[in-house]
Amino acid sequence: MQLQPIKPARVSDSIVEQLKTQIINGVLKPGDKLPAERELVDQLKVSRPSVREALLKLEAQGLIYSRQGEGTFVLDALSTITNPLANLLKDNPEALSDVMECRHGLEELAASYAAARATEMDRAIIRERFQALQAAHERRDLELEAKADAAFHMAIADASHNVALIHLTQSLFDLLGDVVLHNWEKIYTMEESYQTIHAQHGEIYQAIFSGDSAQARHAAHEHLAYIGKCLRGAA
Repeated sequence: MQLQPIKPARVSDSIVEQLKTQIINGVLKPGDKLPAERELVDQLKVSRPSVREALLKLEAQGLIYSRQGEGTFVLDALSTITNPLANLLKDNPEALSDVMECRHGLEELAASYAAARATEMDRAIIRERFQALQAAHERRDLELEAKADAAFHMAIADASHNVALIHLTQSLFDLLGDVVLHNWEKIYTMEESYQTIHAQHGEIYQAIFSGDSAQARHAAHEHLAYIGKCLRGAA
């Protein structure tokens, strides 16, 4: 048996692996700003040149990017998927139903996984987002409610701890931002449907907090199917 000598890892490589792990695990999400170089130096107890070298490596790998005067941010690794979708929607509005169908499938999975995997911190964030959604609902502020709705569902996706699902969900929410608001404007005119949808959010919330994956997925499915039915009726 012949073994190869062990080469000590470069400090910058160790930094790269730590930050990549944070991105893969969803701790650092698309668009998140990384700590400043000085803060990274303090946290990691390394030299500034090592931090700079690590950031350059991550940028070369397409995981982060820098904005002059603003800092360094996590790149959306799946933007190469959603950019063609944006062009498709621009040229072919009928394709929107396919994108919405994809989003619905992701949200069902997210609710199921969140019920099984959510940590106490995840639950605290979901609770906070749900309360913000309730507040927006009571104010009947459509723009605020559309944003709160997306934030609530995104918190559920984050709690799935599935990095592919998290990145895809965020990408689709970015892609469909104006569409979500337009949908709320349609639903707002149907009082019964408006109240039903809000109640369905509560059912998803309760299923996740009870840890019932099957019920969480079912509640998400019923919610999204009902929204589709309302929108088709309003078309």
